[in-house]
Amino acid sequence: MSRLFSALFFWLISSSAFATPTIEATDMQATNWHAIIMFVIFVALTMGITYWAANRTKSAADFYTAGGGITGLQNGLAIAGDYMSAATLLGLSAMVYAQGFDGYVYMLAFFAGWPMILFLMSERLRNLGRYTFSDITAYRLDQSKVRTMAALSSLTVVCFYLIAQMVGAGQLIKLLFGLDYNIAIFVVGILMVVYVTFGGMVATTWVQIIKAGMLLLGGTICMLLAFKEFGFSYQTLLERATAVHKLGPKMMYPGSLLADPVTAISLGLGLMFGTAGLPHILMRFFTVSNAAEARRSVLYASGFVGYFFNVIFIMGLCAILIVGQTPAFFEGGTIGGKLIGGGNMVAMHLAKAVGGNMLLGFLAAVAFATILAVVSGLTLAGASAISHDIYARVIMKGTASETDEIRVSKMATLGLGLVAIILGIAFEKMNIAFMVGLAFGVAAAGNFPVLILSMYWKGLTTRGALAGGYGGLISAVLFVVFSKSVWVDVLGNKAALFPYTQPALFAMPVAFILAYVLSKTDGSAAAKAEIAAYEDQYVRAQTGVGSDAPAAH
Repeated sequence: MSRLFSALFFWLISSSAFATPTIEATDMQATNWHAIIMFVIFVALTMGITYWAANRTKSAADFYTAGGGITGLQNGLAIAGDYMSAATLLGLSAMVYAQGFDGYVYMLAFFAGWPMILFLMSERLRNLGRYTFSDITAYRLDQSKVRTMAALSSLTVVCFYLIAQMVGAGQLIKLLFGLDYNIAIFVVGILMVVYVTFGGMVATTWVQIIKAGMLLLGGTICMLLAFKEFGFSYQTLLERATAVHKLGPKMMYPGSLLADPVTAISLGLGLMFGTAGLPHILMRFFTVSNAAEARRSVLYASGFVGYFFNVIFIMGLCAILIVGQTPAFFEGGTIGGKLIGGGNMVAMHLAKAVGGNMLLGFLAAVAFATILAVVSGLTLAGASAISHDIYARVIMKGTASETDEIRVSKMATLGLGLVAIILGIAFEKMNIAFMVGLAFGVAAAGNFPVLILSMYWKGLTTRGALAGGYGGLISAVLFVVFSKSVWVDVLGNKAALFPYTQPALFAMPVAFILAYVLSKTDGSAAAKAEIAAYEDQYVRAQTGVGSDAPAAH
């Protein structure tokens, strides 16, 4: 693998809030033909799926939610595909390689949000929502004001995620094909727009399913081949790994991630509640036929994600011995002026060590497939916020036809594709790790509080929802901007105005408190009517009466 490839994936690792280094240029090496062939096969397959899906996408329900006909197993795989990113494979395996048990602690923080979604949210999401989570937050509140707030928050999350994914995908295509970076960004943008514009949720769902299957298969093969070197004995692997690791026996103790309890708690809250507030994850619950299938979706997704995290943990431990003890796998180049060790690309190095160029090429293609699938899901979520929430419900006050709504959604997809291309080009050389952290922070503070309160607290009013939503959104953004990762590292100021890098612990209380106080002090007639309407909402949330259950796809 080239040093540029190593630097690229270290950037991908950093974009998931693992670190915030500045990546310096490295030289491009030979083209990876194995990865190119598999990449072309994947694109051809997904284009075929898009053509098939286009013939089945006739209505708004088809475009936004695949007609509600996705099964629990299919949706569980698609949700897992949305959640398991390239940075999950590469970043977490590198963290286990470098810090041992701390990497597993990080995985637990990512995983902790799923039981909450399963037991508290999935059933009510399906019964109350139609196309977007704004349908739920605005169910008994002022449609125009609340939908506008929820759409703006969703678009903020989507845009920051899009930037990170676009840059990573552009760099990957640049590496595989030797294309100019700007051309690579256009390739990614065009593929993304084609998937969403013509195939809608049907195509996006199946792209996610295929990508999740590829990621699970590739990771499992790599893990089994590596684990075989130690007789499939976890005890043998652990004893040998701790004997050579720089941390020794402390490798399996909680370490630096828990050294600062405030940051650790804030990070955990952001990852857990941010997961429950990501618009492209929430949107997936409207693709199944009923609440029971929604619960099954989360159960399957939890199983797939939990299994994959354990695969990554074993890969990281195996890499300590297979990669860490082999100087040929050590990487050159510099990150932030410091010499890179052997840990930035351990998953790829491990794949090459145990499976040769074929497995290496497969995992490289999977990494790109992962990014492209996530980008498609994000784009559809953003387009839905524009067309369904802002255009159909706010501007047209519910009078827009399905044809017009789909047309606006496709125009929004083209617009988001153009924005993603422009931002991807503009941020090519800029550290954007804080953007992913901001996306989780915004989702946890801007989306989740209002969403959970609208489902469970009858006292929520429009005034409280707006104060909580905008308060959480703005405070999360400001906390990140004033932190060291932006205020000092990006803007060049001498000292940070906010001492922590994770905003959730501080922005979430702002959202909850504002929503509670302004709802309790709202004595207007409209507020009383909204509180009274909770009883009808509760009946639908429990029974699903009135929710759509279209035919299967």
